Amino acid sequence: MNGAHLFSPLRLRERVFRNRVFVSPMCQYSAVDGMPTDWHLVHLGSRAVGGAALVMTEATAVSPEGRIIPHDTGIWSREQAAAFGKIAEFIRQHGAVAGIQVAHAGRKASTDVPWRGGKPLAPGNGGWQPIAPSPVPFAEGHAVPREMTEADMERVREAFAAAARRGQEAGFEVIEVHMAHGYLLHEFLSPLTNRRTDAWGGSLENRIRFPVSVARAVREEWPGRLPVLVRVSATDWVEGGWDLQQTIALARELKTVGIDMVDCSSGGTVSDAKVPSGPGFQAPFAAAVRREAGIATGAVGLITEPAQAGRIVSTGMADAVMIGRESLRDPYWPLHAARSLGVDIPWPPQYERAKPM
Repeated sequence: MNGAHLFSPLRLRERVFRNRVFVSPMCQYSAVDGMPTDWHLVHLGSRAVGGAALVMTEATAVSPEGRIIPHDTGIWSREQAAAFGKIAEFIRQHGAVAGIQVAHAGRKASTDVPWRGGKPLAPGNGGWQPIAPSPVPFAEGHAVPREMTEADMERVREAFAAAARRGQEAGFEVIEVHMAHGYLLHEFLSPLTNRRTDAWGGSLENRIRFPVSVARAVREEWPGRLPVLVRVSATDWVEGGWDLQQTIALARELKTVGIDMVDCSSGGTVSDAKVPSGPGFQAPFAAAVRREAGIATGAVGLITEPAQAGRIVSTGMADAVMIGRESLRDPYWPLHAARSLGVDIPWPPQYERAKPM
């Protein structure tokens, strides 16, 4: 039964996904001036060939200063949208749905690539001035971000809306708004990073106001027949920070503005959080949001085994599983998972000769 559920179709609005295995957004740090390259075509395209139902781009910046590092992909220009078009078309040709995650890094912007240590980059050394809801740096050695004005907030909101328009031009059929991992919209949500005393800070109602307004702006630009997802961090893993009950309240608000699925991750707000990670450790968050907010959810985080993924879906903890690092290790994980669960799914005709009998 686990396999039957994991490889059953899922419908969100008018888009039908061939199964419940989604590829999580994973930064590749390999773009040039925000433009995806052949690396992205091969990386994302191979996951579509491998049998996933939804293939999501990495966190794609809505503006240059919204990048985590200078080599992130972007969607602030038509040239970038055109470059993504070839990738989205390839994904579609191979039976998967092409999705784009749109993001702004906030105070965690302007850093170097992880394989060089991920240290902050100063203006004049390839970096720029980060912005955030409050002038609180991410960690020691990181720049103090400039506190955003309401004019800044309006520009960011419009940048997300414009990214949705360009995502359509590129041919994507799913868009996900990034509100997780300590990036800008999560920074507004968490009392650890939002120290504002105006209408955008303080109470839960105030802290969720800007992120929800961004989700609404994206939903209004995105075709009504196609789904919009939101990725959240369900907890900061720090006392006094963002937590599951606040996440459930946010999910209820997101549902009212037309969001179709909440992708439940966690952490990322502070550098020293103690995260009790383990196999499927975030799936209970997806289950709670699904149950309490009445919205579809995706479970993510150390989901590596087919039976484990099948149980998450078949027991109603989530509507889909988001596979990240495991799909880096094995681009064809869905094909192999189906076989191990006793489900026969089509293989690409070019690979049929290798399909186990």
